Order: sequence, then structure tokens, then C-alpha cells
Amino acid sequence: MTQTPADHPGAAGAAEPVATSEAPDALVASARDHWGPRFAANGVPYADVQRLLGSIRSWSDWCREWSSAGAAHESLAEAASREGRDRSAAEHYATAAALYHFAKFVYVADPGQMREAHRSAVRCYDRAIAGFDRPGRKVLVPFDGAALHAVFRSPADASSGPFATVILIPGLDSTKEELRSTEELFLARGLATFTVDGPGQGEAEYDLPIRGDWEAPGAAIVDLLETMPEVDPARIGVWGVSLGGYYSARFASGEPRLKACVALCGPYDFGEIWDQLPQLTRDTFVYRSRAESDEAGRQAALGLSLRGRTASIRCPTLIISGRRDRLIPWQHQQRLHDETAQWSELLMLEQGNHGATNVLAEHRYRTADWMAARLG
Repeated sequence: MTQTPADHPGAAGAAEPVATSEAPDALVASARDHWGPRFAANGVPYADVQRLLGSIRSWSDWCREWSSAGAAHESLAEAASREGRDRSAAEHYATAAALYHFAKFVYVADPGQMREAHRSAVRCYDRAIAGFDRPGRKVLVPFDGAALHAVFRSPADASSGPFATVILIPGLDSTKEELRSTEELFLARGLATFTVDGPGQGEAEYDLPIRGDWEAPGAAIVDLLETMPEVDPARIGVWGVSLGGYYSARFASGEPRLKACVALCGPYDFGEIWDQLPQLTRDTFVYRSRAESDEAGRQAALGLSLRGRTASIRCPTLIISGRRDRLIPWQHQQRLHDETAQWSELLMLEQGNHGATNVLAEHRYRTADWMAARLG
């Protein structure tokens, strides 16, 4: 039976969660403390963030509760679609996708629940993108016997192209379904976006493990973009966040066709900081790198390094760092800048957390302007 919106927690008319003084367990507290601002920054309504973070006490409940909230918004989307309110349906589906995504983002403790939440995130986002003001379409990038799944969006009708294009790379626990708000900034400045799940990410994570040599999948992505008539192959840039900030810099170190690079809060050497990473982050990396233990994960993480690679970064590069980043120390971005000073700029955000999602106004618009200027 199809549930009405009021049947779901968090929907209009649903009962408020029962208040409790019980403290959340360590994993829930870690997710809240490290990623709280990120949820609202990337598509989850503030009221849902507050309710979920205020009511979930056990990590075993995380995926189920966030998925239930996603289902509430999916029901609103289905109702809007039945009534022919396509614009509203797209927005509701996008919101549902964000909630389902954060249900699964580091929930590797139960792969079955995680994968079901991910299927729901992809299902909703696939329904959303056609209804955006600047619609998106799915694209597959053949790579290593499998495929990387991407969404391409152009700033205007294809007849106005070809367009300068920005490749957007998620991090360890993010996917293309999380990056719509970043896409919008580039699209508003006349740039197309190509947001891709790379190896170990999103729809590619089931076929391809994490890998450090991102110049390899990067080359496959640029090869495909060069075949697309909407894309100007002479004006391609890359943006990456968190572990994607490492991927973008590593990509630029081996791909001369890139004309600009943004590395947002990425590590210089992921293995160097293994012991100080949150347990949820280590567990997620172990799972998505196909390592068999925490120590094997550490060894795999040591393969994600820019050592010996920075001298070959020859495109303009904007490095963004948060001084209060508790996951990736700011010294990693400083080191990347020091080794690429001829080509790079460093934007140090004194109050910035990981991903600088708590100080968005200090970097998001500036980043989009910077990329638009570099790609002409």
C-alpha cells in the first residue's frame, strides 16, 4: 500500500518524535559532530536535520530513520507528479534523494540496508533531474570493464553550446546525488557540469574499488567528454571535495587537457592521517577499497598520495582549506600549495570545518567565479 505523506515521520501532520535525554552513541555523535552542517548545505531541509540529529540515539537506527524521512518526501513527489506539478515533483524527488543518500553515506555496518537506501537515492534523483530548470541526463563512462555513472547538465539549450564544462568529483562518502547545489553555481555562470561517481563511489562502488591513480579514470572521463557535442574540449576543468579534493589534484597531475582545478579540503597523503580519522571514515574506506582489515585499509590509504606528482600539475589550481577541519588537517592543503605555488592559490578559511560547509558564503560563490574566469 502506498503511504501518504502523513504516514511518515517528519511529514506534514506526522507526530513529533518523543523527546529523550538519552545521549546518542559514539557513532551517531561522530556523524553529527563531523558532518552536521553538510546535511543542510547539500539538500536536506533544516527541520529534517534538526529532527533526525535530535532523535536518533543508536547508530543501528541511522539508515532506517533517514530512509523514512526520505520516503516522506518521495511521497510528496509522487503526489505532485500525479497532479501534474512537475516542477514541485522534481524538487521533492531531489530532497528525497538527499535524505536517502545520507541514510547510506557511511553506513557500511549493514551493506543490505545501505544498498537499499542507495537504490532509493538513485531512483529519486533520476526522476528529479529531468524536471530541473536546467535538466540533467545520465551518462555512462566506460572504464576498467565497468562504467562510471554521471549526470551531465548544460547551462542552456544545446544549440547555445558547446560549453565550458566542470567535472565534479565527490569524496569518500559523497556521490553525485549530493552535489546539485554546487552544480547550480557553475550552471548560473554559463558552465556545464559533469558530476561523476568514480571508482568506489556511488553507482560505481559495487563494481570498482577506490583507487589512488585518479589520472586513469580522469582520462576516460575527458575522452568521453571530447565526444559530446555540447562540450568544448578546450575548456574543461575539475572540482573535487574531501577525498575528491585529492582526486581532482591527482587527476590534474596526469591530465594536460584540464584547464583548471579546484581542490576543496582534500588530503595530500590519506595514509598519513589514518590513525586520526573517525572510525566511520576508516570503516567506509576499508569497505569501499575492498580491504580486509583496518591495517589493510591503512596500507591502501597510503596509495592515495600526491608524493612525486605535484611537479606535473600545470593548470591553474585553487586549493581551499578549513583551519578547523578535524578530518583532513589544513597542513595537507598548505603542502599542496607550497609544492605548486607557481600554479596555485590557497584560500584558507579560518573558521572552516571539513568541506567548509559551515562557511559556505566564504568560498562557494568565489569558487564558481574563479572557475568561470579560468575557463573563459
